[in-house]
Amino acid sequence: MKMSFLVGYGENYPQYVHHRGASIPADAKTGCKDGWTWLERKEPNPNVATGALVGGPFLNETFVDDRNNSMQAEPTTYNGAVIVGLLSGLVTTSSAVPSFT
Repeated sequence: MKMSFLVGYGENYPQYVHHRGASIPADAKTGCKDGWTWLERKEPNPNVATGALVGGPFLNETFVDDRNNSMQAEPTTYNGAVIVGLLSGLVTTSSAVPSFT
């Protein structure tokens, strides 16, 4: 698929992230129940949730980029924790980067 599941990185990343802040324009006047209007829009999100890590592909390596597909297109904190752990491990074990400890 040659797709980045880290939003905003690479040439091909999810455009329809299941995230209210990404899918509703910053200047929109909305109420609590108006989010459904933006959820159903066919256009890509007006705001890029840079750095958000979405659920990613299914086991058969398919990914449906759709706001209603919360299993694959919703950013989650438990996915991001893996990246933070890996990057912090690299920083503390790399000879190129001085340790913070």
